[in-house]
Amino acid sequence: MRIELATEPGDPQRPNEDYASVALPASGQGGALVLLDGVTPPEGDYGCVHPVPWFTARLGGAMLELSVSHRDMTLPEVLAAAISRTADIHRATCDLSHPRTPQATVVAARWSGDTVEHLVLSDSVLLLERPDGSVHPVLDPRLDEMPPAVRERRAAVRALPRGSAERAAAARKYVRAVEALRNAEGGFFTAAADPAVAARAVSGSTPRSGLRSLTALSDGASRWAEVFHEGSWADCVALVAAQGPQALIDRVRASEAADPEGAAYPRGKARDDAAVIFVAP
Repeated sequence: MRIELATEPGDPQRPNEDYASVALPASGQGGALVLLDGVTPPEGDYGCVHPVPWFTARLGGAMLELSVSHRDMTLPEVLAAAISRTADIHRATCDLSHPRTPQATVVAARWSGDTVEHLVLSDSVLLLERPDGSVHPVLDPRLDEMPPAVRERRAAVRALPRGSAERAAAARKYVRAVEALRNAEGGFFTAAADPAVAARAVSGSTPRSGLRSLTALSDGASRWAEVFHEGSWADCVALVAAQGPQALIDRVRASEAADPEGAAYPRGKARDDAAVIFVAP
């Protein structure tokens, strides 16, 4: 079995909000991976005294422990229980009903001798490589399927000069429009304080014999393919398999540095936290 992972903050002066981990149970049978991408809140109060890395560490740790110690639970059940456990830790001190209470996107996978289970919630990615080298991306498309009016607001923001007052004002309107869709019917879902969102995750299973490897990516790493169009998903897996997860992050950093203002490749953040997990079970 081969396991490699890497993660790096987008800004060295700010804590990394991504979480990446892999566990192999003492029984020696199977294993699990969990990758979370913490959602950076806007400036101002977001109802919680804890920073996003505090939340992702606890949610990710709970998910990993439950995944390997409660194999009778499905991954959606694991996510729901982990959300509840994490919420209970800070329910007494924080307003968990606030729309920007700490939250994260989720990728999880668990494998046994026979089966590989998977779960994806929001815009992180899990790449399933088959024995013939083809790659199936497990994606939650809802964030990309926002109503046309919201997508038009995003395009309007990106058309304005970075640092301008006009762009800042347009960005505030766009953020408000997106916030109205967060964890709402017709919108998109992230893991925050409501365990019910676990039922919204994209989940399934594959025979272990039908997979060569698993590659989990936060959106700061998947932008190599999705934003910078440096290669296909199969190319992405091939790069990670040949050179390791850090090589993919390094390629992303080079592309970000070549387009620091996001003029050629529009994106929400010029540089973003990035995390990659590669497992060949």
